[in-house]
Amino acid sequence: MSDKDGRAAQRTADLTLDQATVDTLRAHLPRVAKVVVADVMEQVPAYDVPFQGRMGRIIEKAVQISLESFVSLASRSAPDGAPVGVGVSAARDLGQAEARNGRPVDALLAAYRVGSRAAWRELSVEAIAAGVDAATLGRFAELVFTYIDELSAASVAGHNRETSSAERERIVYLDRLARGLLTGVGEGELEASAAAARWSPPRTLTAVLVPRHRLAKTAGVLDPRTLTLAEALPGSDDARAVLLVPDSGGRSRQRLLALLDGHEASVGPARPWTRTHESYERAVRAVGLREGVVDTDALLPELVLHADPAALADLRAAALAPFDEVTDGAADRLAETLRAWLLLQGRRELVAEALHVHPQTVRYRMNQVRDLYGERLNDPDEVLAILLALGR
Repeated sequence: MSDKDGRAAQRTADLTLDQATVDTLRAHLPRVAKVVVADVMEQVPAYDVPFQGRMGRIIEKAVQISLESFVSLASRSAPDGAPVGVGVSAARDLGQAEARNGRPVDALLAAYRVGSRAAWRELSVEAIAAGVDAATLGRFAELVFTYIDELSAASVAGHNRETSSAERERIVYLDRLARGLLTGVGEGELEASAAAARWSPPRTLTAVLVPRHRLAKTAGVLDPRTLTLAEALPGSDDARAVLLVPDSGGRSRQRLLALLDGHEASVGPARPWTRTHESYERAVRAVGLREGVVDTDALLPELVLHADPAALADLRAAALAPFDEVTDGAADRLAETLRAWLLLQGRRELVAEALHVHPQTVRYRMNQVRDLYGERLNDPDEVLAILLALGR
C-alpha cells in the first residue's frame, strides 16, 4: 500500500473537523511539539542526551512539521494523499538517520508510542475546548493512532533499509581489511581499514586455512570477531578459505585446536594483528604436511626443512653423495644408522635400541659410514649439513 492510499488517508472520510477547530489545533502545534519532545526525553533514555540543545530544537521542528502534516490530513485541506506522504517520507528519513547514529529501532518505536500519547493528550484538550463532539473526538483519536502507526512502519522500513545498506558496506570493508592483513599492507592502511569496517583490532590474529566448503560451519564455532576470506588470493590454493581468529595464542591456542579437531585445517602462529600475513604465510607452507589439523607451532623443524624444497634437494644431494657408492638398500640402512648415531650422540646401545638391532650391527654399519665419509664426519659444518639432509 502506498503512502497515498494509506489507512490514515482513508480514515479522513469519516472525520469532519471544521476550519475553526483546525485553525485552533494548528495554533497550538509549536507548544504540542515541545511537550512531545520533552516527554520522549524523559521516558526514553536513548533520546535524553541526543535531544538536548540545538538538536532538540531541530527535533521539535520536525515533530511540528509531522503534526502539521497530520492536521492537514485531518482537515482534508491538501491534495489527496500529499499531507500524509510528507509525514511518511520524513518518518522514513528519520529511521535511516537513527540507524546511521547506531540507535536501535526499538528506541525509535518507544519514542513514537510516548510521542503519540503526548500529542493526543494535548490535541484532544484543544479539540474539546473547540467544541468537538464525542463521536468526532473518537474518530479523531482513531486517526491520530492510525497515523502514528503509519509513521512507525515507515521509520522501521527506513531503519531496516539503512541497516541493510550499512551492513553490505561493512562486509565490503571487512573483505578489504582481510585482504590487506593477508598481503601485509602498511600499519596505517590497516588501521584505516579497520576503522572503516567498524572492527576493533585484537592483540593477535591466527590464520587458519580450511577447505572452502567448510568455511561457514567452521566460522560458526569461532570468535564472532573472526575475519573470513572465501576467495583465494593470487597464487594461493583455490580450494581453501582463510579464517583470521582473534587472540588465540598461548593457552587459547589449545582451545582453538580442540574446536578444529576432526577436520582438515592448517593453523598458523598467533601474530600481532598488523603482522597477520606472517601467520598466513606459515599456514600456507604447512598445508599437506600432515592429515587433519596441522599445528604449525608443533612442526617448526619440519617447516624450516621444507621452506625451500629446491635448496633442500641440493643439500641432500651433496651431503648424502657418499652413499651413492653402495646399493640403494645398503644406503638406506647406513643413512638410518648415521641419523640415529648423530641424534643420540654416538651412544651405541641407545642407537641399537632405537633401530632394533644388535650393538655390533651398529658398530659394523658405522665403520662403513666412516669409510665412505672419511674426515667429513669430524667437521661440525659437514655434520650439520648431513643431519639436515637426513631430517624427516
